[in-house]
Amino acid sequence: MTQSVSIQIPKLTMATTEVTFVEWLVPDGTTVEEDEAIYSVATDKVENEIAAPAAGVLRHGTAESEEVYPVGTEIGTIERANG
Repeated sequence: MTQSVSIQIPKLTMATTEVTFVEWLVPDGTTVEEDEAIYSVATDKVENEIAAPAAGVLRHGTAESEEVYPVGTEIGTIERANG
């Protein structure tokens, strides 16, 4: 049985309402560790690498490079094995 953890566009600052998805740093289907950098996003001021919220198998969603997404948009999941 697997459990999925949502990967969402983060709120980088109090004023952030949307960010640009830059790229995935890890290929789809890769096993990642919690807190491992898995993708990067940018605002008009800074670019950040975002860490995995959990360990498991990374599944990319439909996010495309250089597209702007609202904070909270799900861009992928991490499948965690239970047991």
